[in-house]
Amino acid sequence: MFEEKRLHPVTIFFNILQFLKEFALPIIIGLFTFQGKALAIFLLIIGAAFVLILPFSIASWYRFTYRVEEDELRIKHGIFIRKKRYISKNRIQSIDLTQSVIHRIFKLVKVKIETASSGDGAEASLKAVSLGEGELLRAELKNMSKELNDVSLEEESTTYPSDTITTRRLFLAGTTSGSIGVLLALAAVFFSQIEQFIPDDFYDETLQWVVGLSLIFIIGLVSILLLILYLLGIAGTMIKYGKFTITKNKDELFITRGLLEKKQITIPLKRIQAVGIEESLLRQPLGFATVFVEVAGGSLEKNEDFSTVLFPILKKDEIESFFKKYLPGYQVERKKLCSLPKRALGYYFIRSCIPAIVLTGVLFYFLPDFLFLAGILLLLSLLQGFLKWKDGGYWLDERRLILRFRRGIHRTTMRIYHRRIQSVEIKKHPLHKRHRLATIQMSIIGMLGNGTHYTIKELNHVDANQIFDWYSYRKRAEFKNEGPFQNR
Repeated sequence: MFEEKRLHPVTIFFNILQFLKEFALPIIIGLFTFQGKALAIFLLIIGAAFVLILPFSIASWYRFTYRVEEDELRIKHGIFIRKKRYISKNRIQSIDLTQSVIHRIFKLVKVKIETASSGDGAEASLKAVSLGEGELLRAELKNMSKELNDVSLEEESTTYPSDTITTRRLFLAGTTSGSIGVLLALAAVFFSQIEQFIPDDFYDETLQWVVGLSLIFIIGLVSILLLILYLLGIAGTMIKYGKFTITKNKDELFITRGLLEKKQITIPLKRIQAVGIEESLLRQPLGFATVFVEVAGGSLEKNEDFSTVLFPILKKDEIESFFKKYLPGYQVERKKLCSLPKRALGYYFIRSCIPAIVLTGVLFYFLPDFLFLAGILLLLSLLQGFLKWKDGGYWLDERRLILRFRRGIHRTTMRIYHRRIQSVEIKKHPLHKRHRLATIQMSIIGMLGNGTHYTIKELNHVDANQIFDWYSYRKRAEFKNEGPFQNR
């Protein structure tokens, strides 16, 4: 590895593709907006930009070199201004390998190297090297022999614990993922951006046409749209988590996933700050959940998750055995959590109903014929508030804390060690004091080195004080004599 090497020539194409992705929206808008001579000038500008970007991409590829020497990864890059980056092996936290469709065609891999101070983006990224070169580079930087680190993108080791998701479970994960909400949000953002390019006459005529349609037709149209989004959500989940495999190798976890874009993620056990169990509204009654971890430091590139999924879907009675195999320190016996007091229910109802009340006013003023939708949303909001109140709770012992809360339609349970918590804060406003309630927020180190916060609102003020005392090491003798705090 002492020899200076270049990336695969396919990197030139990736550089051009990155340019096109960054300017795709302006190009598309320009093609639909300009006409006649203006369109010809616009196409000429695009062609000139492409002619300029091609030699720059070639020069950028040629000037980028790397090698491993003296326990360091040494990278040189830059066309006019040469930059050198030396990354010590001791600072490297994880090395992830990724294969897009183009990578797989040419049997290449992208190598992403992260350190504790990577921040926004990886410390170093090699866009395209051969698969064997990527594995050899990872083994060299982690001081492993090729034989001991034989967990590749194509085959998994049989020496260490390993599990792969079945096709049946993968389909179940897609049908119960709740990703339709994400697709609806993306669709809303898209239409909000494209609305300014729609002529006013066309927009007004379309709105009048929709209002003039029969109620049954509108319901059918919306149902078809939701069905299409639901099927797209299933397909997206299956593509993203296809062939999902987790393997434990000494002090690290290796995760391989993806049908179109294959990714291999390395998670050092010492960087795990908390583990979570997430149950969507559909999975909760079926007894299934997703297991994920919060990892300190690292980087978060575009389209990446804020949390790392350890397994897309498990039965709830399989979770403890899963932790025993991969993260034994987070395995706990089934515990009854301390719940929220009944006097907190009103707060959850009010917060959940505010959007429905605002929508009622909007519909009453602009579209009174659709006012019934506000009533349906109000009932759903009341149900959401009740579920948030019902699911909130905590449990703790001398070393660990379990928090349970609901975000949107997902119920989340976090398991955190005392030593991983960075801060605990108690908040009370006058109404809280009157009803003997408190909101507690705790923080850990998350992605990008930023804080990840967990909040439980309207706890019994006695319970909130107990958690604060537990964190600040006050009244620690109570644990030795009485065990975990009891709900009051």
